[in-house]
Amino acid sequence: MFAISLGDDGAELRPLEIWQAQEFLAHMDRARELVDPWIPFASFATDLESARALLGRYAQKQAADTGRLYGIWLDGTLVGGVLFRIFDAESGNCEVGCWLEPAAQGRGLITRASRKLIDWAVYERGMHRVEWVASAANRRSVAVAERLGMKRDGVLRESYLYRGERHDSEIWSVLAPEWRAQKG
Repeated sequence: MFAISLGDDGAELRPLEIWQAQEFLAHMDRARELVDPWIPFASFATDLESARALLGRYAQKQAADTGRLYGIWLDGTLVGGVLFRIFDAESGNCEVGCWLEPAAQGRGLITRASRKLIDWAVYERGMHRVEWVASAANRRSVAVAERLGMKRDGVLRESYLYRGERHDSEIWSVLAPEWRAQKG
């Protein structure tokens, strides 16, 4: 297995695989409070069987080249992750997403990990457009998109029904030429 350093604080980005279901479930239990208000990701992993199933779905997506899932480890503990929720190599479009547990907030882990994913998508896979979709009320997620140098494409008003409530979704993106220009 490989690990990509996210900086000098010991944080690493690694693939999240089915055999790590127990560790993933323990992490989701710690992250649930922070993740649940915005997305159902944590609610998909509530016991070992459902954690394996979620990781299995992403293993299938990776095998089909339609998505990928990575964990963020800090001091040997899984504290968050980033993913390609959508990865369409043919069209050159993908969507990056993230989650984090409360103890890992404020360290720039999501921004650093997302940069690694976007670098790979643009430089290795030739993606043209990388999207970031967030609830308009999730200011932390919107702030990551801003730190990544993405541009706000617009708002889909009340487009996302979650737990009986409609949320506005902000769509952010960066195009490959913009990403390359940022990198200098």
